[in-house]
Amino acid sequence: MSMRHQIASLERMTVGQLQARYAEVFGEPARSGNRQWLFRRVAWRIQAMAEGDLSERARERARELARDADLRVKPPKDGDDATLHPQPQPIGPLRTVSGRLSLKRDPRVPVPGTKLTRNFKGHEYRVIVLPNGFEYDGQVFRSLSAVAHAITGSHWNGMLFFGLADREVTE
Repeated sequence: MSMRHQIASLERMTVGQLQARYAEVFGEPARSGNRQWLFRRVAWRIQAMAEGDLSERARERARELARDADLRVKPPKDGDDATLHPQPQPIGPLRTVSGRLSLKRDPRVPVPGTKLTRNFKGHEYRVIVLPNGFEYDGQVFRSLSAVAHAITGSHWNGMLFFGLADREVTE
């Protein structure tokens, strides 16, 4: 059967049939039940077997990229250890990345510890900026809009409510 006919027949296969075909061409069971992913992987493998695999130069570049992709941004959760998720052995020298991750923070929001005040309907409301939210009336809110909603009972843009929307940012 030609390569084109084999790939065309993949389009009519069920997920179970694609998983079986995956096991045939890769020599191991598929760990996915996603039809599109199985189709693409099996079709790629059929093409690679018919016309040749990646060049050694392409494989080396893929290894380099894979090493950088393995960097963790978050620490592992409890119970996440090497026995549950074995790590591949490094191919070349390991690189250590150190430093702080930049947290995406709206530059219009003042630094943590800043106290924001707003007079609204004859009352003064105070909010403290926290590293990961805003404290108002003993409660922590994720956004200034949530604080404004708690104060007014209606939806407000928090930046507008606290007068930060037009604030110039200098960096």
